[in-house]
Amino acid sequence: MQSSLGPVTSVIGAQWGDEGKGKIVDILASEYDVIARACGGANAGHTIVVEGEKHVFHLMPSGCLHEGKQIVLGSGLVIHLPTLMKEIETLEGHGISILDRLHISNAAHIVFDYHKEVDGALEESRPQPIGTTKRGIGPAYMDKAARTGVRMERLGKDLSKEMQSRVSSIKKIYGVDVDVETELKNIAEAQEKIGHCIIDTVAYLSEARTTGKSILIEGAQAVLLDIDHGTYPFVTSSSTTLAGALQGLGLPPMCVTSCIGVAKAYCTRVGEGVFDTEAEGGAQERLRERGGEYGSTTGRPRRTGWLNIDQLNIANATNGFTHWNVTKLDVLDEEEVIPVMINGKLEELAGWKSNTAGITSFDKLPESAQAYIKRIEAETGVSVGFIGTGPGREEMITRT
Repeated sequence: MQSSLGPVTSVIGAQWGDEGKGKIVDILASEYDVIARACGGANAGHTIVVEGEKHVFHLMPSGCLHEGKQIVLGSGLVIHLPTLMKEIETLEGHGISILDRLHISNAAHIVFDYHKEVDGALEESRPQPIGTTKRGIGPAYMDKAARTGVRMERLGKDLSKEMQSRVSSIKKIYGVDVDVETELKNIAEAQEKIGHCIIDTVAYLSEARTTGKSILIEGAQAVLLDIDHGTYPFVTSSSTTLAGALQGLGLPPMCVTSCIGVAKAYCTRVGEGVFDTEAEGGAQERLRERGGEYGSTTGRPRRTGWLNIDQLNIANATNGFTHWNVTKLDVLDEEEVIPVMINGKLEELAGWKSNTAGITSFDKLPESAQAYIKRIEAETGVSVGFIGTGPGREEMITRT
């Protein structure tokens, strides 16, 4: 597939997240040398199924399951050290070595435990909650913007005075206690485990490109959660578009050869905010149960609804997609009719009322399912190169 996608491919969520980006990244990773994640933090959750076993990653790119692939965590990330340590431990427990191929930006910021407490305090104080995951992402980015954040390059330094100096102000402003001893312990343990992995990743990626290495960029969250282009204020704290990913990695825009927009065949959202195509009653519950729509990061039930092609066009306008990956087509198998938002109006498309689970050839899809995919292509002007028909790595139709 790399021959048609080119040496620098990006995978970007086109809705409100949870679209199934991890699966397409996992499939493509075997053909790329470097898998890079650019922005966000442990508020992301990527779930893939390999040989019947579910893997959930919050910081590591999904492609890390592939032995020998170089893994980059870029400067746009905010990293909760205990979460990263746990993911490394999980990988090692499955016999997957990672430390010899993990490259962490020295400019990525650290999420401390107290950031998580501050996140919760801020959420509780809002008249209208945003629906944050309370993973400390927003407060960590607040420190970054205020130039008071702690970057990974300082992991091996003595940060005891730095941490102690924050105790009184954090308590005064947010009513949150800073456990200095625990924070310093987490730092020390991380330094011992991953200190040698912290490098200048901009230089690393530049050298990779100039020596002919291929790069797969794994986006986090999705376009409609972008801090600038999403449904503000119910958004995340980072830039989730392709441009944001390139900024977070320090890659030049002209190097990108393809950009895959990932969207469910329907739509979901976690937390508060507008949802024009939200389903009601039995339809919402039916989509949730068939799609297993519970957050991989929070476990919260997701709000479910129908595909909004107008929003896909907005996502395409801000990213310039070359392909769509439409996921979870099989979740719609029991629908008699399928509402879709097109030009501001809900239009009912014909359902197919037959099983598409596990189909790997487009020609073998029911005619109405083929028509559904073709309508997406016609309304967006972007070809659907990949169609997910189940959770397994092998349950994918490829049309590139």
